Amino acid sequence: MKNLLLGLLAITLFACGNAQEDKKDTQAGEAVSQDYDPEAKLAELGISLSTPSAPVANYVNAVRTGNLIFLAGKGPTQANGENITGKLGEDLTIEQGYEAARITGINQLSVLKAELGNLNKVKRIVKVLGMVNASPDFTDHPKVVNGYSDLMVAVFGEKGKHARAAVGMGSLPSNIAVEIEMIVEVED
Repeated sequence: MKNLLLGLLAITLFACGNAQEDKKDTQAGEAVSQDYDPEAKLAELGISLSTPSAPVANYVNAVRTGNLIFLAGKGPTQANGENITGKLGEDLTIEQGYEAARITGINQLSVLKAELGNLNKVKRIVKVLGMVNASPDFTDHPKVVNGYSDLMVAVFGEKGKHARAAVGMGSLPSNIAVEIEMIVEVED
């Protein structure tokens, strides 16, 4: 009888363990079934990536060390090749700055795609540094850089949420409205 009870206990524990594993598999499957496909998301958003512009000095667009990619600062170069220029608080509204930051995000995604070949390799957007060309009395830098951050979350979902700094600058190269750099964790 004792052996029978021990046997039933073992079977019960085994069944419970398998149920827990099945639950974990289902939860993992649900995470995967969210259809994480940043490239499809870009298409859904109507965003086309371009060939990244070459660096204008003695640096590279991206450096990979281990599973981190450090992206050099990029600005709001539009599809027509022209930059969005001007100071926030003087020449540009918050909405125009937001759009400049969003365009900068698209440019950074172009660099990332060129570097990785496939954006599905992105494990996490880790850190963003947004520099805003602003007048001394402008204080809404975060509202401008939200254009970049909102795009990363729209494309990568939870993996797009990142640590961030949004700071004002007295000037930026060629009077561009924003310059933004990013650190990204990628799959091996």
